[in-house]
Parts: sequence; structure tokens; C-alpha cells
Amino acid sequence: MTRPHLWIRAEARPTEQRVPIVPDDARRLIEDGFTVTVEESPTRVIPLAEYEEAGCRVAPRGSWVDAPKGAVVVGIKELPEDPDDLAHTHVFFAHAYKGQEGAEQVLDRFRRGGGELLDVEYLTVDGKRVVAFGFWAGYVGAALAVLRHRGLLTGGVAPMTREELDGMLQQGPPVASGAPAGATAEPERALVIGSRGRSGTGAMAALEVAGCAVTRWDRADTEVVDKNALLAHDIMVNCVASDRPREPFLATEDIDVPRRLRTVADVTCDVTSEANLLPFNTAITTWDEPVRAFGSTGNPLEVIAIDNLPSLLPRESSESFSAELTPLLPDLAERQGPWAASLDWFRRHLR
Repeated sequence: MTRPHLWIRAEARPTEQRVPIVPDDARRLIEDGFTVTVEESPTRVIPLAEYEEAGCRVAPRGSWVDAPKGAVVVGIKELPEDPDDLAHTHVFFAHAYKGQEGAEQVLDRFRRGGGELLDVEYLTVDGKRVVAFGFWAGYVGAALAVLRHRGLLTGGVAPMTREELDGMLQQGPPVASGAPAGATAEPERALVIGSRGRSGTGAMAALEVAGCAVTRWDRADTEVVDKNALLAHDIMVNCVASDRPREPFLATEDIDVPRRLRTVADVTCDVTSEANLLPFNTAITTWDEPVRAFGSTGNPLEVIAIDNLPSLLPRESSESFSAELTPLLPDLAERQGPWAASLDWFRRHLR
């Protein structure tokens, strides 16, 4: 069976520290006959020396544009804007099939260069994704919502370890001022929509660490959205990705109504898609400014919509992602299994 040359590129986004294949998995791939090249990177959470020790080749940052013909360029998030034409096969999260901002420009680059996009989001078996950062996206999104609700998230965010994040969550909710000595605070009421998926499972895990009282909603609970029940929670975590427009979970008219809900983590982050289930918010938030407020200053609805949440736990999320991706790579050359499904999405949208 053919073993392609895998070219792990440096990420273009300055805040992106994740990597799709970790050194231990790279070593196993090399032992299986793959060639693995890793670009130098100023941001990657794993030192380049660990890849060299695993037997990987090293290349300068951005040199994938001159990679050998037939090399498969593997990354996480968006490509840099240059070159205009993409001639290689690329594996990454392109966000190009739901009408997102810039989607057509991404596909045009592949049209011009004759390259091929194998979007990780569309590596599926029987319609279900087999590789994702979903658990850690849900975990970090829910955790940040709790910290914001408790007044512990007052500025920007930066990468950390799970132990550091859990330590903050385990502090518990603050006791109200004026409460008698020894009093304990009521746990926050948190709602996870899409609780049984990857992201939802991660969100549930973080909220358990935080000691929240959690409500789970899944498909049956959102066929008709009970807005009163939703607004009776303190925190909401959206982990639902929709491929078509449908009744939103929260709309503009839901903001300036009496509500307990104060903090929303939009883990799905389809902010520029027509399938956005929180259509009042149409832009991501950032590491420097992770929270955006809507509505009155007296009772704002605060939204966290960071589109690379797992990169705040870069080592943990990279290790779990690599563990899912690596077993699929022997089928890459022949475009079998999940690769065939992803290629079909590309060809249909390219037309």
C-alpha cells in the first residue's frame, strides 16, 4: 500500500499552537513507511526537537508551497493568503462548504491550482465525523463561560494546561456578599444543547468539574425550542452544528426580555453561516477580547464565540486529535474510507 509524504505545516494564525500529528504518532507512521516532514514553527506547543527525535525531516516555515509533488500538506486552521493557487492536496479545517465568509475564495484557490482539499470536518463514516477537536472545544468553551459568570474572566485568555484550568473551575461559585459565615453559594444552572455529541460531552465534563447544576438538551429537546426554559438558566453552551437554517436557539428578540440567562458559550461558532443558531451574533470573539455583550448594560447577555477554543489546551487537544487521525492515514493515498467522503464534498462544491 502506498505511503504518501506527509508535510506538517506551520500554522498561519499567530495564536494557533496545536499540531495535527504528535511526535509519538509521527514515529509510528515513519516505521510504517511514511515520510514525515515538519516545518519550523514559532508557536507550536510541541518542540521541534521531539519531531527530530522521532525521525521526521525538518523544513523552514512556509516551505510547503515548494513541497514535492504528491506531498500531502497537513494543518489545523486556515492557510496563509499566499499563494493564490493551491496545487497540493491539503488536509485541514477549511470551513468552505456552508457559505461561510471567504469560503468561495478558498475553493477558487484550489480551482486555479488544481489542488485538492480533504477537509477534516468531512472525514465521516455513515455521516458521522471520525476526527475532531470537539471534546476539548466543548470543555474549554464551557469552562470559559463558567469563569466569566463567576467574575474570574476579566481580560484576555492564553494557552494553559488542563490542570491549571481545572484549578480555577474547582474554586466554585462566589458566595453572595452579606451572606452569613459558612454559607455556600448555589451552583449555577447550566444548559448544554447537543450534550451527547463530542463537544457536548466535553462541556458536560467541564461543568461537572465546576460543580454546576446541568440540564442536557439534545435533538428531541430542540425540535421546538422552549425559550422560557432556556432563559431560566445562568449559562448556556451551544454544541449543535446545523447544515441548514432552522429555528434559532436565541434570536435578537430574546435578548431584551426578562431572563436569568447571562452567559453563552457558542462552541459551534458558525457565526457567518446561514445555519447560525445564535443569529444575533455574527462575529467571532478573540483571545484578546473573548467576550461580547448584547442588550442593556443592566442585564447584558455575554457571548463567548472563540473559533479555536481547543488551542487554549494545545497539548491535550493535539494528542487526542492525532490519536484519531493517525489510524486513518494508511487509507489516504487511495482515498478510501473517510477520505472518500471528504473528497466527495470537495468535488461537489468545486463544481
